[in-house]
Parts: sequence; C-alpha cells; structure tokens
Amino acid sequence: MNGMKLSLDVKLGQQLTMTPQLQQAIRLLQLPVLELSTQIEQALAENVMLERDESAESNESAEPEPELAEAAVIADEGDDPAPWSEMSGAGTRSDNWSDDSYRSELADHSDETLRDHLLWQLEMEHFSPREVVIGQSIVDSINEDGYLTESLDEIRGTLAAEAEFTPAEVEATLIKIQALDPAGIGARDLGECIAIQLRLLDPQVPGRDDALRIASAHLDLVAEKQHAALRRHLGISEEDLEAAIALVRACHPRPGAAIQTSTAEYIIPDVYVRKQDSQWVVEVNRSIAPRLKVNQTYADMLRGSSGHADLRTQLTEARWLVRSLEIRHDTMRKVAMCIVERQIDFLEHGEEAMKPMVLRDIAEAIEMHESTISRVTSNKYMHTPRGVFELKYFFSSQLAAADGSEQSSTAIRAKIRRLVGAENPQKPLSDSKIVTLLAKEGITIARRTVAKYREALRIAPSSERRQRPVH
Repeated sequence: MNGMKLSLDVKLGQQLTMTPQLQQAIRLLQLPVLELSTQIEQALAENVMLERDESAESNESAEPEPELAEAAVIADEGDDPAPWSEMSGAGTRSDNWSDDSYRSELADHSDETLRDHLLWQLEMEHFSPREVVIGQSIVDSINEDGYLTESLDEIRGTLAAEAEFTPAEVEATLIKIQALDPAGIGARDLGECIAIQLRLLDPQVPGRDDALRIASAHLDLVAEKQHAALRRHLGISEEDLEAAIALVRACHPRPGAAIQTSTAEYIIPDVYVRKQDSQWVVEVNRSIAPRLKVNQTYADMLRGSSGHADLRTQLTEARWLVRSLEIRHDTMRKVAMCIVERQIDFLEHGEEAMKPMVLRDIAEAIEMHESTISRVTSNKYMHTPRGVFELKYFFSSQLAAADGSEQSSTAIRAKIRRLVGAENPQKPLSDSKIVTLLAKEGITIARRTVAKYREALRIAPSSERRQRPVH
C-alpha cells in the first residue's frame, strides 16, 4: 500500500458574516426616525436593563468627542484637499440649524407599496434584462405579506412564449429576488421565509443550523410548544434547543409588513444638509429618538450569578440594541455623506446637474451590500436647501451623452421640463424637436424615451399643449 501524504493548504476568501446584532441593526435601518423613536420607547418600557443615556443628551450642547461627532463636512473643490473631515462642535444644539424649532414637520405624500419597493430594487441591482422581465412577473405574484402566491410554472406561463424562458431561469431569478429587502421576501411558505432570514446569519451563530432544521420540518412542534419532541427529533441539548428556537422566533413571519403602505401624516427628516463657509455639512437627526445605555447597576448585580435567566436575556438584548442603534447611526451617516459627496452639483445647481447613481455606487464606496443601501434609503428623508427629498430620489439610471459622459435620467427629465416651460405656447415642441434640442446639448436620446419622460412629468403631448392665438 502506498503511503498517504498529508498537507496543509491556506486559502484566502471573503465571506459575508452576519451576527444577530448586525441583523437587528439592519432591521432598525428600515425604520424612519419617528418609528425608531417608538421602538426605543417600547424597549425602554419592556427591558429593565435599558435606560436613557441622560449624559449623552445633556452633552449635545457641548463639543462632542472627535470619534462621536454628529456631523461631517464636505469641502468644495479648491478648498481643503481632504474631502471629508469631522467638524468640531457640529450638530450641537447651540447652532440654530440644529435647533428643534427650526426642524418643521413636513407632510408626507408618499405611498410606496411593497411592489414599488421591489420593482425599484429590480432596476437598481444586478438583474439582466431577461431577469428583470421574469422578476416583474414574480413581484406581481407576491402578496402584501411578502409570500409568493403562484407556482413557478404558473409564473413562467405568463411570460412571452417566444422568449423561451426556462424553468431554471425563473428559479434563479426567484433566488435573487429572495435576496432583496425586506429579508424573507418571495418565500413560498413560512418555513422557507424563516430559512431565508436564518441564512443571513453568520454560520457560527449558536443554534443557526438547528434553527434551519426546525424551519424546514418542525415549525408545527414549535407552535405547539412540544419542546421534548423537538429535542428527540433533533438530538440536541435543551440549551441548544432554546438558542435555536430564539433565532426562529426572532424572524419576521410577514416580511412584507415591514414596508408601510399607509401614508403618514407627517415626516421628520432623518438627515440634514446645509452649506456653511463653502462646505457642505451632513448631520444625522438624533434629536427625536432617545439615547440608550445599559443599566450598569443591574448588570453588575448579575455578574458572578448563575441565576436570573430572564434578566440575563434582557441584558443581552439591551447590549444588542444599544450597539445596533450605533450601527444604524454610523451607516446612515456614511450613506448620507456618500450621497452628498456625489450630488454636490445637484445641491449647487439643481436637478439638471444631477449625477447618475445606482445602489452599487454607494455600496462599493462604503463596502456594504446593495440590499443594505436599499434599506437605508427607503422611507428616509434628507433636508437640503433645495427642499426635502427621499434618499431614493438621488438614485437614477444613466444615459450616455455624445461626449462619452453619463447623464442622469433625473437631469434629462429636468431639461425636458425646462425646454417645455420655455416653448412658444402657439408652437409647442414636439418630442422629435426635444430630441434635436437635447442633441445640441450633447445628449443622445430616443424619441420614445423623451415621450416616456414627458409622460412621467405629466406633460401633455404637443398637440394638446398648443394654444390658438386670441384675435
């Protein structure tokens, strides 16, 4: 028999790991500032290990520590070569811009549905044209709770036969949609919904694999609280079972409900942007939601004690929540800063200077997944000198200009609106004429695209805009 050689190989690779804390932070990213405040108040009422951080709130009138500064500034071209720097004292209550009395509440006329939210991600993420067509049909088959209501064969039957979509293509597209926000979307049953969310966790999280086994075949035993039977089926200890069940119960059974379809009466911006001394200042709004910290007195009482399991659970949850809120704040700040950095021309000159930008641009800049950027930008608002905009507003597809540069679809729509606004009412511009005028500005665009943008702007065709002279 030949001898066997043993060897060690070192392989480098990248893997997205997600701890329960990070999963909670991502959930908090979905919440606008008012809903976040409600969640925090509820946590304060239910968890004795949490308390308000009065010192942090009182110190808002003092200069913050450099690593905890609330705002950052962006220098205009020609200023400090370092584009980002922490601003000493930024975000203080002494500044009239940061004063709550200056932050008026604004009516929210948005009414985004789950379908709108998913279709927007289809446009902004990595879906091929064929996948977009399939994805639109899949999204149309997802109900308000986030579940797929039709089989993949039925969905394939609704697609154009001449395109010859294969079952494998439909299945692959569904898997990509299930990776979108909110987590668990597009599942065919509760078990798959929970499994999708569990797979986002770091494989090293205690109880994850057992939780996946429960989701695949034993959810009925969890509902009936048949823990002894569960232990027998899984062959695990009571401690491992408790960890697995906790993970299962932490999953959202109705992920579609995370996208609010009702119109709120008021909104409060999550981010404030202004220009000061030739620099753009970005500040995350933390004035509404109270600051939290762990009640150290209670935590010290538990140290060295093996009992009080419920209090220990609350202590763990309190620490997770405090950390998750910090992750939320840091992520909001990074995304807002990145958006403002790319859209300074818009802030300076208006819509026609909007730069094309998609989710991937921000995701790569701050090294996060595109679905996380989607969560951050959904139902969040930025207060700027030009008005209040949903963060999604700053994202737009791109069109090639004649000089090889890229133009934002938002900028082109603004140019069309300007051209129509300056036309002779008795000789309104046709779509073809608008194409010609845009070409003179270096923008190559098809007539049908002009018609689509014009209709999106609710501008009537030239034949309906024509005004007859008054004699």
